[in-house]
Amino acid sequence: MTAFALPYSLHVLAAVIWVGGMFFAWMVLRPAAVSELQAPERLKLWAEVFRRFFKWVWVTILVLPISGIGMWHMRFDSLNAAPRYVHIMAGIFLVMLALFLRIQLLQLPELKRAITAQNWPEGGAALGKIRRLVGINLLLGVLVVALASARPLF
Repeated sequence: MTAFALPYSLHVLAAVIWVGGMFFAWMVLRPAAVSELQAPERLKLWAEVFRRFFKWVWVTILVLPISGIGMWHMRFDSLNAAPRYVHIMAGIFLVMLALFLRIQLLQLPELKRAITAQNWPEGGAALGKIRRLVGINLLLGVLVVALASARPLF
């Protein structure tokens, strides 16, 4: 086992947790919640799902740059020596991080306030904003996975 194997494994695992969690939420949980739950229960469910999932996202947000930069230094003589796809993946991570922070710091508190006030239309609007941002992040995450998978072709 090389020194590169541990950061690489941690990096891939963190990406799978974040992107896989968004895929599950978008493609499986959301349609099931919409078909089975009324607005109050659905909004409460999502608040709890975000509370639990975002703890894991915070872990991935720490692991991804640490492992990524570690691999970058192990593999390339300088940051400039890395191939273009590595720079693109790092840039997409920063965009995904910004979108996640927007959800965590702005949209999620709005959802929680609406639930506390039992203002279900406002809560639905807040959840809709979160859903759109998660959708964008999911597409970006899938793009990163595609880039990482295709890297020998670059």
